[in-house]
Amino acid sequence: MSGSDLDLWLSMGYFRMHQDIFTCRYLVVNDTICPVHWLRMLLPVVAFKSEQRRLLRINAGFSVAVNPFVLTDEAETLFARYRSAVDFDAPTSVEFWLMNGSRYNAFDTYAVEVRDGDRLIAVGIFDDGNESIAGIMNFYDPAYRRYGLGKYLMLQKIEYARNRQKQYYYPGYLVSNYPKFDYKLFPCVAATEVFDDMTGLWLPFSWETVNALAADMLDEEP
Repeated sequence: MSGSDLDLWLSMGYFRMHQDIFTCRYLVVNDTICPVHWLRMLLPVVAFKSEQRRLLRINAGFSVAVNPFVLTDEAETLFARYRSAVDFDAPTSVEFWLMNGSRYNAFDTYAVEVRDGDRLIAVGIFDDGNESIAGIMNFYDPAYRRYGLGKYLMLQKIEYARNRQKQYYYPGYLVSNYPKFDYKLFPCVAATEVFDDMTGLWLPFSWETVNALAADMLDEEP
C-alpha cells in the first residue's frame, strides 16, 4: 500500500488489522453495545506538558532506535512476557497481529525499539504514510511497568513523525463507557480530533463531543 493510500484510508476512519484495512462503529463489552471513536492527533499542534516531559525524562537512560520492522524471536519473546501480564485479550503473537500468516507485508512498517543496555524492554510498531503514521502495537517488559513504556512509545512515535514533518498520528480508537483505551489521549488532548462517521469530518476532541456522537450512534441502532 502506498503512503498516500494509507493516508487516505486513515483519514476516512479506517485502520489496519493484519494485512487488511477495516473500520468499526461499535464494540460489545459485557453484552453492552459501546460506540467506537477513531482518533488522530495534529502533529504540528502537539505540545508536551509536564506529565509527558516527566516520562521522557525518567526514560532518558534507555536507548531508542527506529528502524524498518523486522519480526524477530527477541520481539516475540518480549511480547509473550507482556501478554502473560496484561488483563485484557491481547493477540496471540506479533506475527498474528501484523501478518496472520501472510508472507508479504503490504504496509510500510517501522518499529521503535527501547533497550536497557542490550536488553530489549519495549517495542512500538507503526505504519508509515506520506503525511501520517498509524500506531499498531505497543508492548513492553512487565518488569519495567513503572516506567510507563506504553505511553513512552507513543511519544517516541510522535517525535519520529514530527521530525519528518508529518501532519497526523493515528493511535486507534477509544470506546464509550470503556476507559481501557483512554490512554490514547495521553500525548496531547488539545491536539486530538475525533472522527464523525456520519459527516466524514474530524472534530476537535472533547468528552462532550464524544458523548454526543455516541448518543447519535446508539439512536440509529435498531
